[in-house]
Amino acid sequence: MAKSLNKKDKTDLFGSSDKKATAPARPAAKPSGAEAGYTARDIEVLEGLEPVRRRPGMYIGGTDEKALHHLFAEVIDNSMDEALAGHATFIEVHLGVDGYLTVIDNGRGIPVDPHPKFPKKSALEIIMCTLHAGGKFDSKVYETSGGLHGVGVSVVNALSSELVVEVARNQQLYRMTFERGKPKGKLDELGKINNRRGTSIRFKPDTEIFGAKAHFKPQRLFKMARSKAYLFGGVEIRWRCDPELLKGVDDVPAEDTFHFPGGLKDYLAAAIHADTLVHPDIFSGKSGRNGAHGACEWAVAWTADADGFLSSYTNTVPTPDGGTHEAGLRTALLRALKDHAERIGQSKRASNVTADDVMNTAAALISVFIREPEFQGQNKSRLMTTEASRLVEGVVRDAFD
Repeated sequence: MAKSLNKKDKTDLFGSSDKKATAPARPAAKPSGAEAGYTARDIEVLEGLEPVRRRPGMYIGGTDEKALHHLFAEVIDNSMDEALAGHATFIEVHLGVDGYLTVIDNGRGIPVDPHPKFPKKSALEIIMCTLHAGGKFDSKVYETSGGLHGVGVSVVNALSSELVVEVARNQQLYRMTFERGKPKGKLDELGKINNRRGTSIRFKPDTEIFGAKAHFKPQRLFKMARSKAYLFGGVEIRWRCDPELLKGVDDVPAEDTFHFPGGLKDYLAAAIHADTLVHPDIFSGKSGRNGAHGACEWAVAWTADADGFLSSYTNTVPTPDGGTHEAGLRTALLRALKDHAERIGQSKRASNVTADDVMNTAAALISVFIREPEFQGQNKSRLMTTEASRLVEGVVRDAFD
């Protein structure tokens, strides 16, 4: 066993005696050779939103078309969180011919009062210009939310050549403008306003980040906006796109309104309307209040002449890489099928059936609402919360039984 060190036998991590530590401090030796090329001068400290502009891939997954449209997802997710919390009833999305995208909601509006820790700055400025600043960390303001890390809208701000925020609160209208993540001035109070509340964010992606030819695609924005309405029947989403942008574009109107009280069943019916089904019914169900912790909604049908698909969502945020909620659905459908086989005396035939067999031609949607979910990566592409698997499995299996 190693002997403990006493006062007369102390050494540092490099094996030096502590007697040398009492010697007068000497100036640091001047580096030479390879060391001379790496000194304290080479250590950068990035401040504010500069890390986002230097490494956008860490925050939105890259600078390609998918990453560009993720900016829209971050903004509309904040508006959806207001709807889920019961404070907003509509969201407006407008794509302009000038390249600007605007998202408006009638929620409570971003707070504009001075922040307690930074009394010279408004809460709005802190939210827009500071990573990991927001109201969704402790679940007090939002029971469930899609924006979790306090980086979403600030990242959009950092990667936009210009972003303008308007907030209507307490019958007063405020505006603040930013350029590449930095304020162009102070928060302006524009005066009294009636019959309006909520937040408006208008922004244009920075060509320095995404390239000179980068632009939003109406088809992609249209589908993203419509999916949000399917996922929460309590919100109405109003779509508007300048007609000049729709030349040669099919199936995207200049104006439309989305409101789907039927939820995922309506969503799935629209997605497979041209497919032949093994069984004419779409199996669907839900548990809990939509938007509340532990709520779950699902819909599934089996196609006879098309490949299956499984799309999943957490707090209305799409999870294209799946996760624990998808695992719960697969397990529930497999076990429900085997239980049915046992009830009708066909357990031997069903013994070799796997989850892949069940899901190969299944067209399925699953949506869960969870307080403080754990995702893999900032883009929230995969759900890691273990509780979600048990939640989905229990809800879906009970329905099929």
